[in-house]
Parts: sequence; C-alpha cells; structure tokens
Amino acid sequence: MNRLTTSWGTFPLTRYPADPRDQLRAWDAADEYLLSHLAESGTDLSGAVAVVGDRWGALATALAAAGTGDLTQISDSHLGRAATAENLARAGLPDDAVRLLTTQDPPPERVDVLLVRVPKSLALLEDQLHRLAPAVHEGTVVVGTGMVKEIHTSTLRLFERILGTTKTSLAVKKARLIHTTPDPRIEPTRSPWPHRYELPADAPAGLAGRTVVNQAGVFCGDRLDLGTRFFLQHLPTGLGAARVVDLGCGNGVVGLAVALAEPDAELYFTDESYQAVASAEENLRQALGDERTARFLVGDGMADLPEASVDVVLCNPPFHTHQAMTDQTARRMFADAHRALTPGGELWVVGNRHLGHHVTLRRIFGNSDLVAGEPKFVVLRAVKRG
Repeated sequence: MNRLTTSWGTFPLTRYPADPRDQLRAWDAADEYLLSHLAESGTDLSGAVAVVGDRWGALATALAAAGTGDLTQISDSHLGRAATAENLARAGLPDDAVRLLTTQDPPPERVDVLLVRVPKSLALLEDQLHRLAPAVHEGTVVVGTGMVKEIHTSTLRLFERILGTTKTSLAVKKARLIHTTPDPRIEPTRSPWPHRYELPADAPAGLAGRTVVNQAGVFCGDRLDLGTRFFLQHLPTGLGAARVVDLGCGNGVVGLAVALAEPDAELYFTDESYQAVASAEENLRQALGDERTARFLVGDGMADLPEASVDVVLCNPPFHTHQAMTDQTARRMFADAHRALTPGGELWVVGNRHLGHHVTLRRIFGNSDLVAGEPKFVVLRAVKRG
C-alpha cells in the first residue's frame, strides 16, 4: 500500500477496488503539488471548501485531516467515491468529515475555496465550472491542478471565461497549478450540457435518425463512436425474455438498440459514471416513454446483481483509467460478467483488435469466439459453461 505524505500527516491510500496486481497509486504529482501549495500559502480552509474531480480521495482525505471547515467532494465516479470513503476510514477520519456529492447532485450554495482536479474530459470541466459559478464569490480562492499534459490553452480559457482572470504556475514534477481570480462582473450562465445529437442515417437496429442525449463527460459526447457503431451491427438477436445487461453503458445506445429490437427483454443499464447512467435513462425514456421499464444502476460493474442472475451481457470496455492505459478495467468487467451470468449465458464484447481481449476471455470463460471483425475492431462472444 502506498503512502501519501503531506503537511497534515501521512496517509495510506489505495484505489478502489484495491488490486495487489495494480501498481498505480491513488494520487499523482498534481495532487501533491496542490496540497503543498495550500499548506505553504496558508490558504484559509476554515470556510466552505469544494473539491471537484478528486480521483481517488487523496485530496479529500488530506484536507479532512487538515481540519477543513465544511468540506465537499464532487465526483462523477462511483469508484472514486468508494475509494474516498475507504481512504477516510483507513486514515481514522469520521464518515461525515467530507460531504460526498455526485455531479448529478445540486452543488453547494457557497464556496470559499474551490479546488479543481482537471478531468480528462473538457466537457465535464466546463459543465462543473458553470454549475459552481453561482457559488463562487469575489473572495473565493480558486486553484486547479493537473499534469502538464492535461492542461491546455482550452482548459485555461474555460476557467477564464466562466470564473475570471487565470494564470498558471511553473511546472513541478510535470504538474502545474491553475490560479483563477473570480471576476464579479462575469454573470453566471447555464451550462451548454447535456448535448443532443442525431444518430447517423445508416445506424442499425432502428436507431437511424434518433436524437440521443449525452451528459457532460460521457464518452463520445457529440457523435456515435466507431466501436459502438460496429457493435450495433452485430448484436445478438432473438433474445425473447432474456435478462440483458448493458455493462459500462455510457449513454445507453447499445441497450437502447436491444430495447427497440427485443420488446420482451428485461434490461439493465450499469456504469460507474453518474453522468453516463443519467444519459442512458433519459435516452430510453425519450425513445420509448415510461411504458418500457429498465433498471439503471450506478456502481462497480454488476456488483448489485446476484450471481447467475442474467442471460446476456453486452460490453464495450474502456482501456484507459484517467491517463493510464490498462486492461485492468476490462479484466474486472469480464470476471464480473462471468459471475453474474447464468450457465449458458453469453458475454458479447467489442474492442480494438490490438487489445487481445480474446486471451482474457479464454482465461476467464475457457472460450472465446470471433463474431465479426474488421481491421480495427472485433466483436467477441464468450459462453459461461455450466
């Protein structure tokens, strides 16, 4: 277990769920830089402090130990929130030391110190700054942090346009700080998110021309991505009353295609992103109204579904965890599907050909069949043997 050393103590921190094979830390140099700056500058933390985008709770844990007055963490990640809760407990801090909010919750009404861990998604950053702008006042201390490769001119322009004059620090260990001085002359405006776009005319499975909704930060916010497009052309058919899970659902387009083609299927949409599940829920209701029921689950894969309880799992797994490229998430999703599938149940996966998901599937299921392939993508099927 790695330990983060700060001015307020040393804390054993892990990502969630902890995996002894995963050597990735629960913080990086950007988190260290921000915490060091707050301590060395003597920033007053006695008021209302909001931490946005804290990936695994490193910032929240250290600030809670610092005796921050009213500390709120805002996160789109179920896994990040779970990591925060575990890291707080590991540090011996009380449950109520940090108020945990999601990106779908109403933001705080007042913020005296706003700390922003720059997300990978510029759209999510834009949405969160717009939502928090009414809570920011002339005396609010605003500091962002990120690795140099994460902070671009477009990032700085968002802070400047939405909140006020913005400058950056010198780089330390390839990390940089963003300092913004709130400008009371800037009138808060509504976020341009969620975004709506029309699916292409050649989209399969009854989706052509339909308008779908993407909350900020959901993968491919303004178009149908190529992997999903290929997957939609090769989904299983004749499912009848099968229990079908859209695992890592994103905006739910795959599950929506099943809902349109298979009126008797029992549908589950699950993702660890609150923004994603909100998008999926809106898209299903927009297309089929309240007459078609489904379950929408924000969580760790299919942890909320019992063992051997579903018949088909459809999955387009990510291969990045923030900036790190890893197959850890895919491995966990495949293992989770194997646990939740009934004997004879099937996992269907789309992925980039070079990722070699067939090897992982054979290791977990004992089998993997190629359903369809092209130079870039493959659709694979694995069956849970009795």
